[in-house]
Amino acid sequence: MSGLSQVESSRAPAAIGPYSQAVRVGEWVFVSGQIPLDPTTGMLVEGDLSRQMERVLENIGAILASAGSGFEQVVKSTLYLVDMNDFTTVNEVYARCFKPPYPARATVGVAALPKGARVEMDVVAHIQYESAG
Repeated sequence: MSGLSQVESSRAPAAIGPYSQAVRVGEWVFVSGQIPLDPTTGMLVEGDLSRQMERVLENIGAILASAGSGFEQVVKSTLYLVDMNDFTTVNEVYARCFKPPYPARATVGVAALPKGARVEMDVVAHIQYESAG
């Protein structure tokens, strides 16, 4: 496919399967689902759900930055929760990174996530080009 390029950040965990951290197509970046893995150890972060969600957002932020984007450019996010009772806690952490106009969003309850994570999130963002010179 023409115009398709892989996006990688060493500040986010390496892919744990046959996929890219993100893919850039034209002015758009599609970030793969991120679970709360520490990029240095590849292990699930210690702590409660708030800490897991913070790590997910840190990973996504690092990937977006590598693509020339950021949270303010996210147009769509999808959250995957093992326990829908975690919705309020996840929203509290989510609101620290996203401001109005908020991205469109879906939240999906799932039976399980990789490595025993409680939350996963993927995003689609616009890339803001900087002018040369």
